[in-house]
Amino acid sequence: MIIPVKTSVGGYNIILERNSLSKLNEYLDLNRKVLVVTDSGVPAEYAETVAYQCAQAFTVRFEQGENSKNIQTFELLLRAMVENGFTRSDCVVAVGGGVVGDLSGFAASAFMRGIDFYNIPTTLLSQVDSSVGGKTAIDFMGIKNIVGAFYPPKCVVIDPETLKTLPKRQISNGLSEALKMSMTNDKTLFEIFENGSAENDLDRVIERALLVKKSVVEADEHENGLRRVLNFGHTLAHAIESANGMKKLYHGECVAIGMVPMCSESVRARLLPVLEKLALPSSFSCDDTEAIISACRHDKKLNGKEITAVYVNEIGSFEFKKMKLDDFETMIRKAIC
Repeated sequence: MIIPVKTSVGGYNIILERNSLSKLNEYLDLNRKVLVVTDSGVPAEYAETVAYQCAQAFTVRFEQGENSKNIQTFELLLRAMVENGFTRSDCVVAVGGGVVGDLSGFAASAFMRGIDFYNIPTTLLSQVDSSVGGKTAIDFMGIKNIVGAFYPPKCVVIDPETLKTLPKRQISNGLSEALKMSMTNDKTLFEIFENGSAENDLDRVIERALLVKKSVVEADEHENGLRRVLNFGHTLAHAIESANGMKKLYHGECVAIGMVPMCSESVRARLLPVLEKLALPSSFSCDDTEAIISACRHDKKLNGKEITAVYVNEIGSFEFKKMKLDDFETMIRKAIC
């Protein structure tokens, strides 16, 4: 399946096809120098399969995890391209999850003011969300995604076969982002989660989540308005991730928690059983509430003393709700204490 995505600079295709990893030459221009970027958590054969199809591949592998999403790893990628004589006609290929994609895309955007970037997401979380939309970034001074650029890929290739190596918890982690999109934009997708088995229908879940993401990013490429809907649950989620002592939770698990206080009671009554079904958390206890609140104050959605939060009154629809920061903090305190 080919899903085209329009951008201000043309557009790109999302290729959703099983076993597509082994035939990338059908979709990508790899007849040049290619920086293949991956991490220690990605099966080595995935990056090797990509490198084998390149005219001249240089592979960089860094330690997996959010802690690697920093300026030092960003510099590592730039150094690899400079030291190996990359030019504007060469490219970067990300093979991995969201951290790999964000770092690779940001490095591609900065090297010689921008070279081609291809994204090969190998986790469910990155397949349904971060690989599409052109948002690239690194964390800086303890703040998630605070430095980055909008830089769309030339192509995204999604091979659901790569998910076979993921543990169940990582599948749930990715399904959380698809669930997020269903709650704000796709009632039918939510009903798959509620009444069916999302894990046994992954191709359909990925497809429907991608169609939501496509429609949103096409309408608001640079996050000036509508695209903020994709931040449903993320203000609290990012704060949890940024605060010390919360490193044991995955991103999708934090999003799951972040969605709970941002919906009506009737929606919450349907959401909580789905979270339990997917083995996702709906609450947590925190020893340092102030660290969470402080991290919320750094959120990009904050404007002065107000924050614009995404709120779901009915499944499949949403509203942008302006809240005073004090009221928002009160809500968060109730959620995490």
